[in-house]
Amino acid sequence: MLHAMIMAGGGGTRFWPRSRVKKPKQFLTFSGDRTLLQSTIDRTESQVPTDRVWILTSAAHRAEAIHQLPELDENHVVGEPMGRDTAPCIALGAALIAKEHPAGIIIVMPADHLIEPVQEFRRAVHAAEQLALDHPEALITFGIPPTYPAVGYGYIQRGASAGQKQNVPVYEVKQFREKPNFDDAQKYIASGEFYWNSGIFVWKVSAILGELKRQKPEMLEVVQKIADAWGTADQEHVFRQEYPKAEKISIDYAVMEKAKQVLVLQAPYQWDDVGSWLALERRNPQDAQGNTIQANHVGIDTSNCVIAGDSERLIATIGVSNLLIIQDGDATLIADRKDEAAVKQIVDRLKAPGLDKFL
Repeated sequence: MLHAMIMAGGGGTRFWPRSRVKKPKQFLTFSGDRTLLQSTIDRTESQVPTDRVWILTSAAHRAEAIHQLPELDENHVVGEPMGRDTAPCIALGAALIAKEHPAGIIIVMPADHLIEPVQEFRRAVHAAEQLALDHPEALITFGIPPTYPAVGYGYIQRGASAGQKQNVPVYEVKQFREKPNFDDAQKYIASGEFYWNSGIFVWKVSAILGELKRQKPEMLEVVQKIADAWGTADQEHVFRQEYPKAEKISIDYAVMEKAKQVLVLQAPYQWDDVGSWLALERRNPQDAQGNTIQANHVGIDTSNCVIAGDSERLIATIGVSNLLIIQDGDATLIADRKDEAAVKQIVDRLKAPGLDKFL
């Protein structure tokens, strides 16, 4: 029985100024009329009924998640009192699901990815579910065949072939590698052995809880206390008291890199983690001058820019190229496209008194 756990707690800082503290990017629309969070639910609707879907977000955004997903059981929308990275988030979700269905299988998905075609994603999920039944102790992840030497993604090096499921190639995982420099990324691509790490996982409840017990028993003890109190009058008190005790660490560092059995499926779908404003360029057509426009825009000698803004405002440009020009509400960002990763540094500076109103 397949369950879905969706992680929707990120701050989306590199999408400032559209992504703000009150409504980060997972609650925004970037393609079509459904938000990234809603689209994540839509992808699994034929495989996971709503009563087996869990959302893990921040306490500050729980109400927005419930508003966007009224079909879900509100007690399945979990608002973390503080961010502790992906390992405690996943551990808590697994403990809560185990309380209801200890023999279940979980697909873990971040809420801020764009994936298409949907039917190919569903084929891969079905393959991973079958794989989890065949290998009940395995932790299964999805590797994205890289299309360029990206330095913003982690990588997975595949090992020996483990066959196929639903015509999807499966491999043992040789190692995980963190975000590389450009030269190393080029070497990874040339080797043909590396995938981008998508951060999407499938496993039996017993498999992930077993690895947590082996590698992070203190973390498992914390989330088990929370799960035991879930649905009782002590739920919120125990949650607030215990969750800060969990180690702040990613699931890759905490579990995946030292797990006994890890398998990777070669994803048959197209994937984008919507990590920065340049994602608009990858997901939308360009004009004759190479510009990606999502705004009312008038330009002269403007090329290779990403320009986005409110529909009721006008952005006019003259003699510029290779820029990000993003207007949203009371803030405007102008940056060299090669420096797009530094948007996060701008957000850090906005935490100063007098500027925090723009966060």
